[in-house]
Amino acid sequence: MITSLRMVNFKNFADETLRLGPFTVIIGANASGKSNIRDAFRFLHGIGRGYTLAETLGGKLGSGGQTEWEPIRGAINEIVRFQKLFPGESSTFSIELGLKLGEERESFSIEVELDPNTGFAVLREELKTESTVNYATVDHSKVSSPEADQYHWVWRANPPADENIGGFSKLRAAATQFPLDRPQAILLSILTSMRFLEPSPSRMREPSIPGAAVLGDFGQNLPTVLESICADPDGKMSLMSWIAELTPMDVLDFKFPRDPSGRVYLQIVERNGRMVMANSASDGTLRFLAILAALLSPNRGGIYFFEEIDTGIHPARLWLLLDFIERETAKGDVQVITTTHSPAVLTWMNDSTFEHTSVVYRDDYWSDSVIRPIAGLYNLRELRKSTTLGELFTSNWIGEAMKFSEGDPDTDHLDDPEDEDES
Repeated sequence: MITSLRMVNFKNFADETLRLGPFTVIIGANASGKSNIRDAFRFLHGIGRGYTLAETLGGKLGSGGQTEWEPIRGAINEIVRFQKLFPGESSTFSIELGLKLGEERESFSIEVELDPNTGFAVLREELKTESTVNYATVDHSKVSSPEADQYHWVWRANPPADENIGGFSKLRAAATQFPLDRPQAILLSILTSMRFLEPSPSRMREPSIPGAAVLGDFGQNLPTVLESICADPDGKMSLMSWIAELTPMDVLDFKFPRDPSGRVYLQIVERNGRMVMANSASDGTLRFLAILAALLSPNRGGIYFFEEIDTGIHPARLWLLLDFIERETAKGDVQVITTTHSPAVLTWMNDSTFEHTSVVYRDDYWSDSVIRPIAGLYNLRELRKSTTLGELFTSNWIGEAMKFSEGDPDTDHLDDPEDEDES
């Protein structure tokens, strides 16, 4: 499980760490930097897929000219938060993952240099456990041979032909020739199993090709993913029980008809015998189906990042969706990270999710953003017993508390949470 994400000089984060749990919720005002956290995870995912830095940051085309990988959002020269002022000087950013595997802790970090003349290059990379360095970048001109020999795997720093490729990308390629050790194999699994789901009802209404059992980022292949879930009696029972709770439709079953070309369609069977094609289903129902399909699929990812998970979902049913995600992530084999603006999500979350909810705050005077666990704001744990987080969020109490805790002078009017608690 990923326990933390640290970003140094990345976009609008000077040096901030996001603490993660099984289900992590991120709140914050528009343009505070929530999407930049997603970009940090996408950067690591691109590294795990073996892309060069240029491809990871700027996009990659497949051999047929089609888009294989979308670029990281924003201008390339804005990836690094602080760039040197003098011509010819390089700037760097770094991202570090904290990992917990049973009782064992590991960390993976990568530092990237932006040179105004030559572009991006991997400056440093390291995978280590609590007791030893598994592998690290080493510049042989600066270390003695015995020091270099302590590393399980050594990458010569910045070789001219490879400066655009990280050491882990080389390990990934080499895995086809020799087995990776346990820390490397687990890291590879974590980085490659990330998914970034942004359900698009128009894409979910499209038919899919038989056998396409992986849900796309925009909900593509929804018919065949649901078909694969329904092929297992236990999977179908779980799917139907949640469907009965989450949607206003009285769903009895799903059908997956084929057209003459063999494409698979989604058809919803209601208890009154009415057949409803996915084209006629509401956007909210399809979004529910996409989230259920993602987390119940036998081919699901290990980590899901949802942006605005509440989009298109009626507030009265959000608590059921939240309950579903909390139950699935509590099993320990999948993590979910989401951003939200919904007071209902904050109101209905359980204690574990509350402890892993963070606010991203960007003040009016500086461009940098900070990340803080909301459980650390004053006595919010106690205050939550007498009022709801949704009410505090709607009244902007959380935003005002962040201003006060970060030293913003314009907070004299902030109510004392002790006074609110007593009232």
